[in-house]
Amino acid sequence: MKIKFTKMHGLGNDFVVIDCINQTISLNQKQLRFIADRHFGIGCDQILLVEKASGDADFFYRIFNADGGEVEQCGNGARCFVRYVHDYGLTQKNPVSVETLSGLITPTLQNNGEVTVDMGIPRFEPVEIPFVADHRALTYALDVKGETVKISALSMGNPHAVRIVDDIDKAPVGSEGALIETHPRFPKRVNVGYMQITDRHCIQLRVFERGAGETLACGTGACAAVVAGIQQDMLDTPVSVNTRGGKLSIRWDGENQPVWMTGPAVTVFEGEINL
Repeated sequence: MKIKFTKMHGLGNDFVVIDCINQTISLNQKQLRFIADRHFGIGCDQILLVEKASGDADFFYRIFNADGGEVEQCGNGARCFVRYVHDYGLTQKNPVSVETLSGLITPTLQNNGEVTVDMGIPRFEPVEIPFVADHRALTYALDVKGETVKISALSMGNPHAVRIVDDIDKAPVGSEGALIETHPRFPKRVNVGYMQITDRHCIQLRVFERGAGETLACGTGACAAVVAGIQQDMLDTPVSVNTRGGKLSIRWDGENQPVWMTGPAVTVFEGEINL
């Protein structure tokens, strides 16, 4: 099977984007892992599939992590998605309505080339994240290998745990992140964000992503970190989020309001691969 693809990235969070409208594609988990492999395949954090919507939306957006598992949402990917469908002439609409496993999103391509995405309303009830807890709280104590760490837990269409740290460079992203990702209190695993607050409108962020490990940037992770900081009265909207891949701007006006994310989306190259 020969597949045409486009390599893209949002702040270094990189994707293989595949048009499943103009070519017939069926990928199993082994093939997905091969595509994502940086040594033997193309190499990416996630694989994005552009499909026809089943309802009234313009497109259906599917996301697979590097381990081949399908996930609900990806913020950096959403920006690349809208850039892709415009650049390849699949639509001229702006904004674009896109179905995901977590609901409808409406990315908008800005005149300067950046993309703004309505990432939806954050969810905090433990059953909606999902997270095992008796009741909703601002923060939770989590036992990680005998050590108690404090996290915020919420869903941005996918589950997130947010840890506040004093020094982002010394944060235990690689060692502790994997333990929290697979913690039994997160039945569907979790993305783990480490946030250092610079001031009330600026943070530094690193994220250990579910099924991908640490990435250079995570859009939903940026949204989750800002929401957690605002809820704890440590941040004020809007917030600049500095990741290792670059900067995102996040706006959230509070409870029951959507989170708005703005940032770049870049095409790297096109190609074909035989599977």
